[in-house]
Amino acid sequence: MWIHEIVPERLAELFHHYHQALAPEPSGVRGEGRGSWKEIPQQEKNRLVAVARLALLELDSMKNEPAPSRQYFAPPGEAEWGC
Repeated sequence: MWIHEIVPERLAELFHHYHQALAPEPSGVRGEGRGSWKEIPQQEKNRLVAVARLALLELDSMKNEPAPSRQYFAPPGEAEWGC
C-alpha cells in the first residue's frame, strides 16, 4: 500500500513545516529560517518522527477494519418482531 512508501522522517518534517506555516506569528513577521526543521533539537525531531510512525501504522491498520455498515439494523429477513 502507499503508506509503506512514506518515510516517517519526511512526514514529520512536512507536519512541522505546515504547522509552522499555519501558526499565528506574534510579531506579524515570518522569518525564513524561523523554526525550520534544521533548527529543531534532535530529541524533538525524534518525538515528531515517532508520532509520524504511529500515524502511518494507524492508517495502515484502518484498511483491515470492516466499515461499519448499518450496524444497528438486522439483515433483511432476520429481524425479530414483537415485544
